[in-house]
This record gives sequence, structure tokens and C-alpha cells, in this order.
Amino acid sequence: MERRPLGRERNLKPMELEEIATKISALDKWRAIFSSQGLKIQNPGFQTNQDHYHADEESEERAETSSSKTHGTFPGSIFYSIPRELIIASDLGGQPISVEMAMALRKILFGNTFQTFNYEWKKSFFKFREAFSELAYAIEAEKGGTRAIQLVVQAHIIKYLLFTRNKHEYTSIKSLSELSQKQQERALAASIADILWTTGEMKRATICLITSDSYFTESPDYKTDNFTERLQLFEFEEKDKLETFLCSHIHCFKDEGSHGVILFLYSLLFSRTITRIQHDLDHTTAQLLHFCLGNYTVRQAVLNLMLTGRASPHVFNGDQALDDQNLEQMYHGVLARSEVGYLHWSKEEMEQDRLPRVGSMLKTPKYPIWLCSINGAYSVLFGTNTSLLCDWKMEHIFDLYFYSGQPSQKKTAHLTVDTHSHHWEESYKIDESDHEKKFPSLEMVIRTKWEGAAINWHGTVPFF
Repeated sequence: MERRPLGRERNLKPMELEEIATKISALDKWRAIFSSQGLKIQNPGFQTNQDHYHADEESEERAETSSSKTHGTFPGSIFYSIPRELIIASDLGGQPISVEMAMALRKILFGNTFQTFNYEWKKSFFKFREAFSELAYAIEAEKGGTRAIQLVVQAHIIKYLLFTRNKHEYTSIKSLSELSQKQQERALAASIADILWTTGEMKRATICLITSDSYFTESPDYKTDNFTERLQLFEFEEKDKLETFLCSHIHCFKDEGSHGVILFLYSLLFSRTITRIQHDLDHTTAQLLHFCLGNYTVRQAVLNLMLTGRASPHVFNGDQALDDQNLEQMYHGVLARSEVGYLHWSKEEMEQDRLPRVGSMLKTPKYPIWLCSINGAYSVLFGTNTSLLCDWKMEHIFDLYFYSGQPSQKKTAHLTVDTHSHHWEESYKIDESDHEKKFPSLEMVIRTKWEGAAINWHGTVPFF
């Protein structure tokens, strides 16, 4: 019996064979380039080798040169390069960054001048959900080191939309879904301006943007990253002008490829100034970022800087000397009541009896909005009634709303808190074996402020 071929046979012309050979040769060339830079090829395209990040962070930065040169040339390749429309003209009037400024920036962030931001940080920006949707007010914040920064900005966006945009009018929760793209951009610009202006002690603020020019080159003392050395700094002494400038350049923070979160962080640090930040910190915190499980996360000092304008490393009220034998080693806490608050709960820390004591300056902010740290993940809890924080009668039964930042959340969670119910307290006394199985973590963080409160999820299955 004649054996049939399994596949379809076709006689290839010499030109076709030559074309195939050329493509295979090109693929082998790119494979060698990416392998040498600490990357590997996987179908259907290139992906970063996550294990390699743990072994050698610097390989990713060396890959930037290769990947930026191939921007758009390979399906699935890693895009580090910044889109042309997000690069400002060099003659716009900003102050070019100096190598001394860049080195000071690196040291306060990483503790040295050789570590650089990884791919996750570089690709992070402030991305809104769809306009005129139920979550039109919301920033998408996936898991990772930048999420805390994105959600503090989210909290300020909610503050602007509910309380400061129309100061003398009551704004309902429904208004948060009635936003156009232009209104989203205005809210982001106003929120960033507000944070930076507070950080600059209500006197000044600095915006960092990327130009096409590079103002210094790599040296034995400083490792370049292809964007920090291209910064220009724009200083403002009037908040209105600051906000107008941000509105004109908001795409540099909200568009894909903009490095928007890093630019905001740089602007935050230069608005406060590196010198003031060093004074804000204490002996417990030497730099602002912490490398853990292959990624950089922000320390509490960065969150406090965004919430209060001061980079204090602790969440209790005031500066404290916790050791009576060494009064010179003060622990720096929060000195003033913040506009946006902070709540913290962790199952692991609770079981080890080391939950941080969040002081009233953060627990009771000026507006009913809280950044929540729950088991190490960040989210936002908020209400629409400012009387909740100044009239104890309003704390009997009240509504709160919750946004996790995760793309999987499709609508704002509505909770009703009842502080006069003793149902939770009675259940708690009966069985303390496993709080998280018995009560959702979100409820636990709410009870750090309203102890013993009962929480109604209005039919929503508790998801946080």
C-alpha cells in the first residue's frame, strides 16, 4: 500500500525557500539578543523571565536598550520606549535635571544610585475606567508596587468629585458615574495638583515631564534608565497655574507608555524637596522603596507624604520617643489631621499582636474617605456625608462605599454600617478562632474605627 503523507505537500520555489531561511535567521538573531539581555522567548511572543528578576534586577535594565530600539517591530515585544506624543518639547521652559539631582532622587528612593525601576513600574499610569459607566470615577489599579500610589490618587479624585468640585452643593454617589473623559482628566489634574501643593506646604510645587533630550550620560557613579536623565522640572508658586499646566499635560500621566506613576512620584519628591524628606524620615527608614518578592513597594512614609504632606514613617499621632532611655531617637508620626484618612488591618499582624496603632489624625480625616491597607492590599472606602466626621449622631447608622481598584470589580460596593448593633460583638465573644473566615477583612478594617459595628452588604457577596 502506498503511504500517504500526513501533511499537505507543495513544491517550494527557490525564492520562497530563501525568504523562509531569512526569517529563521532573523528569529535566531533576535533570540540571541534577548537571551543575552536576560529575556526569553515564549510562544506567542516575548515575555520577561520573572525568575530572572529575582536573580538579577540589572538584566532587565540592560534589556531596555534593545527593546526600545525594536519598539513596534516584534509582536509581543517589551515596550519600554515612550510614545512620541508623550514627550514634551525641550524648549518648553523647564529646568533640565542634573546628575546631582538624579543621584539624590535615586538615593532617597532606593538607597543607592544603581537600582532602577522595573518593568511593572515603568508601564504603570493612571488609567480611568470607561466614561459614563458605573465606575467612571475609578482608576484601574492592578496588583503590584504601584497600586498604593494609584489608590491614594483615587481617594483624592473622589474627594474632588464629591466635596471640592462644587463646594456648596450636595453631590450624590450617582454623580460619580456621570463623568465624560474630559471630566475624568480634569479630576485627575485637580487631584494631582492638590497632593503636590500640600506636599509643597501650600507654597510651591514641581512637575516632572520627559523631553527628547538627555542631559547627562551614564557614569561609574550613576546608572541611566533612559528617562530620568531626560526630565525637565517645572516649578509653580500659584496653585491655579499648577492645575492649568497639569490639565494641558495630563496625557503625560494618564496615557499608556507615559511612565505616569513614576513621573507623579518624582514630582511628589521634588515638590517636597529631598532635604525636607530627609528631615521627615527618622532612624527607622533610610529610603522610600522596599524590594520584596521581586518588586518594589512603597513604604508608609510615601503614603503619609501623599496623605499629609509630610513623609513621616509612622501612623500614630505626633512624634514620639518610644524608648525613655534614648530620647534623641524620635519616631516621626502624623502631626496634622489629613483630608483623606488611612485605616489598616492585617490578619497576620493581628495574630502576632503587632497591628500598627493608627492615630486619630488619619482615622478621622476632614473628609469621609480612607485609603485602606487590608492584608497588604490597598483599596478605598468612602462616604458622601461630611457630617459623619463631626457629628456623633450621624455615626449610629450610615452608608459607606468601597472600591478595590481591581479590574474584576464592576460596580461600587455599598455598605451600611450600624454602630448600635451588638450582634457582631456577641458573635465575636463566642468564637475568636478565625476572624477572617467569620468576618470579611473589609469589615475588620472598618471596625478598627467603629468598634463592634455590624455591616450590611446589601446582597453583595463579601469579596474583600
